[in-house]
Amino acid sequence: MNLLRTSKLGKTGEDVACDFLLSRGHQILDRNWRAGHLELDIVSEGPDGLHFVEVKARTAPVTSTLTDQVNPVKQKRISAAARQYLAKHQLPPREVFFDIVSVLFDGGETRVRYIPQAWIPLYV
Repeated sequence: MNLLRTSKLGKTGEDVACDFLLSRGHQILDRNWRAGHLELDIVSEGPDGLHFVEVKARTAPVTSTLTDQVNPVKQKRISAAARQYLAKHQLPPREVFFDIVSVLFDGGETRVRYIPQAWIPLYV
């Protein structure tokens, strides 16, 4: 898969994930937020708190699991980015969640799988 196609797939997946989160009562605060080499795909405010959402967009057939893609190393990087985000924005205290939205494009069908509270970091 070439870089342009991968980039388009990722953006389309994030668009689908944002629409999904909005349909669940979330407000999108940021997309592709960066702090140096760290990045957060989506930051949203849900009815229950602040969500840092990792989006995984893939085309069928799938050759790896979400666990492989959002492994402990990736989780640590997202957690570090979340710490930077919280420090920069100085938001009021609230519950913080780390979620995954998987978007699978399979021919003409798009399937969304939401994994709320996919992991709990050691600290934020």
